[in-house]
Amino acid sequence: MKKFTALVLALTLALALTACGGNNKEVELTVFAAASMQETLTEIGENYKKDHPNITLTFNFDSSGTLQTQIEEGAVCDAFISAGQKQMDQLEEGSFLLDGSRFDLLENKVALAVPAGNPANIRSYDDLKERLEAGSGILLAMGNSDVPVGQYTQKIFAYWGLDEAALGASGCLTYGSNVKEVTTQVSEGAVDCGIIYGTDAFSAGLTVVDTATEEMCGQVIYPAAVLAGSAHSDEAQAFLDYVRSADGAAVLESVGFSPLG
Repeated sequence: MKKFTALVLALTLALALTACGGNNKEVELTVFAAASMQETLTEIGENYKKDHPNITLTFNFDSSGTLQTQIEEGAVCDAFISAGQKQMDQLEEGSFLLDGSRFDLLENKVALAVPAGNPANIRSYDDLKERLEAGSGILLAMGNSDVPVGQYTQKIFAYWGLDEAALGASGCLTYGSNVKEVTTQVSEGAVDCGIIYGTDAFSAGLTVVDTATEEMCGQVIYPAAVLAGSAHSDEAQAFLDYVRSADGAAVLESVGFSPLG
């Protein structure tokens, strides 16, 4: 009888271990995210991997517009975090998102950053506006029109009543295909200032002389969602839930993001 009982217990334990192993199958997740999240999301991913060793995370960081295009063209993607609502709206309209998975993850700020030492002595957004209007030889770096940070900059120009084309023709503007490229131009001193996100300025060790108000360019909200075509939608949702958990929020807050979830 004792041998029979021991055998039953052994079989029960084996079945339990098999069941647990089934819940820990190896899964590869591909996450597309705005370039401004590169440092934080990489750290969050490393932390997530410690408790979920069966999950392999592959990140693709670029401008939200570029990532949107890649998704629309059929790129493999399980989850997307955009730096702007426009890109996520268009993907939702095209039925690329898993129903009910979209949420607003965090808020960022649009910062006016300057190189080390601030050679041009730019003091604020108002100061920048006056000097651009005066054509005083200021060189400003900004994102392209398909990049969220560039779109926020265009809203600032519109708020000021400035003509971007005229500024470009006068040699006042230079562009970057994503926020990291704009940040690099400022870091290298190739420009007098750049309009980037506050978090990118923090990560690059740049000085921020001013932050745009909501009236100037609206709120900078980052939405997140699971893709409808994901083969691992449950795991993708679990990762996004971790990003907005207390542990993920702590990493986001450390560089200046404001978690919303």
